[in-house]
Amino acid sequence: MENTIHITVEDRDGATQTIAIPTDINLSLMEILKASAYNILATCGGMALCATCHIQVIDGGDNLPEASDQELDMLDTLPDADSKSRLACQLHLTNDHEGLRLKIKGALQ
Repeated sequence: MENTIHITVEDRDGATQTIAIPTDINLSLMEILKASAYNILATCGGMALCATCHIQVIDGGDNLPEASDQELDMLDTLPDADSKSRLACQLHLTNDHEGLRLKIKGALQ
């Protein structure tokens, strides 16, 4: 299917899984991860105000859009954030993101 990509997600326990994601839906990566049964707190509902959907991009981040100032400000509040950190609520994936690899870092419930 041309509107489906595959990404690899590493959970907090180090287990990895490749999931298929339709790119013709209007959901953020945070919403997709929650729908895929990953434990994402998403306290602020996707407004880039809590950082509980913090992820680390392991591979494939070159094609992601630049982080907004609001996202960068929120990431600056995290002690474990680095240059590969993003908020999943601020990312909408496209066909250009085939093969993206990420690790979930955000707070647990």
